[in-house]
Amino acid sequence: MRAFEMPPHSRMSLTQHLLLRALVAHLWEKPYCHELVRWRTEVHDRFMLPHFVHQDLGDIVSDLNEAGYPLRMEWFDPHFEFRFPSYGKIEQRGIELEFRQAIEPWHVTGEEASAGRTARYVDSSLERLQVLANGMVDSRHVVTCNGHRVPLHPTGTNGQFVAGVRYRAWQPPNCLHPTIGTHVPLVFDVVDTWSGRSIGGCTYHVAHPGGRSYDSFPINAYAAESRRIARFFKFGHTPGPMAVGDEKITKELPFTLDLRLK
Repeated sequence: MRAFEMPPHSRMSLTQHLLLRALVAHLWEKPYCHELVRWRTEVHDRFMLPHFVHQDLGDIVSDLNEAGYPLRMEWFDPHFEFRFPSYGKIEQRGIELEFRQAIEPWHVTGEEASAGRTARYVDSSLERLQVLANGMVDSRHVVTCNGHRVPLHPTGTNGQFVAGVRYRAWQPPNCLHPTIGTHVPLVFDVVDTWSGRSIGGCTYHVAHPGGRSYDSFPINAYAAESRRIARFFKFGHTPGPMAVGDEKITKELPFTLDLRLK
């Protein structure tokens, strides 16, 4: 008799319920008595990036293991691949750049009259992605997006840096800051500041670069991945000499390059 195989989404749901039940049981026996941390703008900056979300969940799983609840981090890999899909990777002279979708909250605009009723539009024009760099020499290499320096921060692993890029992907008729145009396609460069040139890069499009419009949703994860791959090109860097300005890190959002402010 063939064993019953549970669908992937059901396994993910059961893993989520297992985590919640373990947290409830753990906090029931040992309530949280420490002072709450006021994260302020870090909630909309650092914790929008999948690297820090994964790191935070790792701490939770580690605490549950110490309390006697044997959970494993690899059980949650499908959740991260689903919520933070990979856009693509490039490698240039030992430097690897990985691009993943990050979290971007969507704002609800004010009420407007529409066909005899009131409607409130959601501004879904903004998107965010994560740039994870490995093998960089921080005193020599920088990463730019559309010519602007990406504020890479060390992760604690030697040669590894992470940052987020916030950009306007669409320009709908109802949105915040309607006079700011789109920033796509996004052109990323790995710049060697010693030679003043880009040693390689890539280009990311938010829609099919050939103008193809899909009439249906992806039928599975492989179809969705193929559509993402069609929007990512491992070439398209800036040719010739390239001057990079000084790094400007904002106090409110130090991990994010917001192209709307450029």
